[in-house]
Amino acid sequence: MKKSILLLLMAFLSAAAIYAQTEPIKYGNNKEAGNYKEINGFKMYYEIYGTGKPLVLLHGNGGSIKGHSKRIEYFKKQYQVIAIDSRGHGKSIDPSNKQLNYNEMADDVSALLDSLKIKNAYIWGQSDGGILGLLLAIHHPDKTEKIAVFGANLYPGKKAVYSEIDQLVLDTLKATKDPHTKNLYTLLAKQPNISKKDLQKITCPVLIMSGDRDAIRLEHSIEIFDNIPNSNFFVMPGATHFGAYEKPELFNLIVTSFFNDPFNKTSTVDIFTGKK
Repeated sequence: MKKSILLLLMAFLSAAAIYAQTEPIKYGNNKEAGNYKEINGFKMYYEIYGTGKPLVLLHGNGGSIKGHSKRIEYFKKQYQVIAIDSRGHGKSIDPSNKQLNYNEMADDVSALLDSLKIKNAYIWGQSDGGILGLLLAIHHPDKTEKIAVFGANLYPGKKAVYSEIDQLVLDTLKATKDPHTKNLYTLLAKQPNISKKDLQKITCPVLIMSGDRDAIRLEHSIEIFDNIPNSNFFVMPGATHFGAYEKPELFNLIVTSFFNDPFNKTSTVDIFTGKK
């Protein structure tokens, strides 16, 4: 009888161990990988996975580390992934509740990397995260070795964003009574304000990505591409502003190639004129 109970207990413990090993990691709320740092007057939450070249993941407006789950799972196999909850997002704690500002949010990321003694990282940013990536390259070039951005814009309004999306932002801003929502949508309605001269200061390689049915006008993404000296451009077919989520295998392939392969901006003109 005792032997049967012992065997049953061993079987239970074995099953529990196997389950623990296969239970999905709760990205964005993982006590084993998560930490807080006092950054510029608030507590920034971040999680670190894997080893190798540092790769910083920056989410979009209203997002968090949790939305990066599949990207963390993929990229942690070859990079040291540093996933961040921006000020006013996710588990980061900002008691001031002041109006969010892209420049300050980029400074926050730089300060976190300083505290972790990280320079020359790869950066990937979705939407607002892409804006932060561009601002990092402009104002903190020592932090950026290569940057990939999906659906970033230089300024708000209908010249950069499709009219229906811009109107949705303005209507939400008028209708909402929630302070947090108002903060997020004010950010979208009034920022960023990045000039072409600012873009031209960027020296590191940048991959500009867009869905062919993005929220950001395709011509605006081309404007960003045209004004960054060392840039590549990728339009994801059959994709929206959320192409990285809609076509993860294609996204992973393109971004990994950009980060791992030598940067190349040889043009057809260069080939035909014998310059290359």
